[in-house]
Amino acid sequence: MIDANIEALEELHLDNNIEDYILHACSVISKMENVSNKEVNIIFVDNPFIKHLNEKFRGKDKPTDVLSFPLETGLDDEFLGEIYISLDKAREQAKKYGHSLDREVVFLAIHGLLHLAGYEHDEAPNPKMREKEEKVLEELGLFRG
Repeated sequence: MIDANIEALEELHLDNNIEDYILHACSVISKMENVSNKEVNIIFVDNPFIKHLNEKFRGKDKPTDVLSFPLETGLDDEFLGEIYISLDKAREQAKKYGHSLDREVVFLAIHGLLHLAGYEHDEAPNPKMREKEEKVLEELGLFRG
């Protein structure tokens, strides 16, 4: 099982449903990827905060929706890493794609978790990763539109 510690910047407020969905997504991904006894930190931030991280670690001077930072191997077998999600970007994208904020935030958490589980992509989406994201969302009953 993947255990998620969910945190938010002081001024950001999370709906309880979002936390429940994320914990359920962790359980689904844990079974899907055969990952057990792991812990992950999921931190919700605003655009200025994630922009700073994106510039510092990826050299991109703009906000992004989600960043995943895997723990260096061998340091702690129980800790997968950290995921930072911009609630500002999640709100923008939920509106753009015509679905709920819950669905967008959970999608971003799933995306980050799959990165920590070893899935990668460049600018274009990884079809195998996208298939897994959709499978988890379907299991949670979260759909587009």
